Amino acid sequence: MNAPAAAGPRPADRVGDARPYAVPRAGAPIDLHLDGNEGARPPPALLDAPALRFPDALRRYPSPGRLEARLAAQHGLDPAQVIVTAGGDDAIDRLCKACLQPGRRAILPVPSFEMIARYAELAGATVDRVAWPEGPWPLAAVLDRLGDDVGLVAVVTPNNPTGQTATAEDLRALSAALPHGVVLLDHAYVEFADDDLTALALTLPNVVTVRNFSKAWGLAGLRVGYAVGPARLIDWLRVCGAPYAVSHPSLLMVESQLDLPAPTAFIAGVRAEREALTAHLRGLGAAVAEGQAANFVFARLPAPVWVRDALAGLGIGVRAFPGKPGLTDAVRVTCPGRPQDLDRVTHALTAALAPQALLFDMDGVLADVTDSYRRAIIAACAHFGITVDHAQIAAIKAEGDANNDWIVSQRLLARAGVEAPLDAVTDAFEAAYQGGLWRNETLLVARGWLAARAAERPLAIVTGRPRGDAERFLAQHDLTALFSAVICMEDAPRKPDPAPVRLALQALGVQAAWLVGDTPDDLQAAKAAGVVPLGIVAPGEDPATTAPALFAAGAARVLDALTDLEALLP
Repeated sequence: MNAPAAAGPRPADRVGDARPYAVPRAGAPIDLHLDGNEGARPPPALLDAPALRFPDALRRYPSPGRLEARLAAQHGLDPAQVIVTAGGDDAIDRLCKACLQPGRRAILPVPSFEMIARYAELAGATVDRVAWPEGPWPLAAVLDRLGDDVGLVAVVTPNNPTGQTATAEDLRALSAALPHGVVLLDHAYVEFADDDLTALALTLPNVVTVRNFSKAWGLAGLRVGYAVGPARLIDWLRVCGAPYAVSHPSLLMVESQLDLPAPTAFIAGVRAEREALTAHLRGLGAAVAEGQAANFVFARLPAPVWVRDALAGLGIGVRAFPGKPGLTDAVRVTCPGRPQDLDRVTHALTAALAPQALLFDMDGVLADVTDSYRRAIIAACAHFGITVDHAQIAAIKAEGDANNDWIVSQRLLARAGVEAPLDAVTDAFEAAYQGGLWRNETLLVARGWLAARAAERPLAIVTGRPRGDAERFLAQHDLTALFSAVICMEDAPRKPDPAPVRLALQALGVQAAWLVGDTPDDLQAAKAAGVVPLGIVAPGEDPATTAPALFAAGAARVLDALTDLEALLP
């Protein structure tokens, strides 16, 4: 007896349990996005395009005819040979629908743009993957796989994510060997390469070239691409997609961009940055293949996910490929296109891969202050008739700008309706702490572990404690000799100001470092100073609530224990 069918709608077999496309990302917030290969910032004049001021740009259904005619003129074509699509992805999807079906194969050198395989499989075809890690395009291996059932062969050049390229000879040979199939020439990044194969492709009877305005032109958000090729094949693409795929405002903005100077200076700058990033990554021990020709650098290195997370901690997004065959040791960094951003990226890569020092907050990181400073806060509040608990203290520290426990005590009192002078609160706090609570502090990590780290690179303390309290704790646990610098309350403005972190770097004579802290203030100070911020959950706090606050403040990672740091260190 057959089992009953599952209740509810059933997907087509080609959908099955497939998941939507999604890029795995780090937890820290990003302000410099170098993981999507977007291009130049569009000029402000683009937003003032007169055509955008007409209401019909929103009211009427769009027609790409005028843009198609302009693109045809640029390439010396009849407009019938050009189709404007919703980004290059839409053109690829249409071509897969037009050429593939169950029983046909698509040949795809990999690793490559992953949406090609997805679109081919959704069209019902089998994807035949040919290895192309680095080096020349694998012409011989592809030719060996050809057969009458091959409907499509993809040539992505420059390739995403490796930046490698195919040649004119590759394209000619492939076209001649595939009389009953179509060659997809994905030229999304061609503006950054030395060789543009579009003109050659237009002389071949079975090649469709896909271009876009997302990379060199910096208009990825508009989702405008186009395909050129034999009119008969372009007609297939018109059949296999939506009739109004691109919005009228997007079409008008692209046309307006074409009226402005081409982004030649940006392209030249990216090429120079590509060389600089390549040299910098190699200097840090990464393997970077020759011949990369896109607007990014693809590198292989031992800990790519850590590099992604560490740079995210400094506000920079780069792409890693966890779980992707052939890419688990790789990272892709988009060339930022501005000198100041390139400096920021190279500094961040150095900090991630070659830290010269380790910085530690003291409370909650090295010292368990649950029964000392935290109890002193409780005692200070009790002195004014207010009862608070550890959860309330943790919550107010997670809000930020809470690196001084005297001020934390005063804020807790204020929230309970008691306005107390800071001097009076401080006196109550110190009476409890100096009266004996300091003796309750314990060391959260073995001294031997810290000694081993100090033998590798200099260590420093960056704490909001008064110097006397900090030095007493270090002496009590025989740690004084392990720390080359101790920055305390008296030395600089309190965190989240980056000044104390910068002072520690100056004292150590280094530029690249990591900092471990248990509060958002620690991490924000580290990030602002260009130091990789690492969070840790202090004893007695709930990781489910503390960790999200630390990630939101910029934590590259949130450690369960300080000894977890060892697995990350180079």
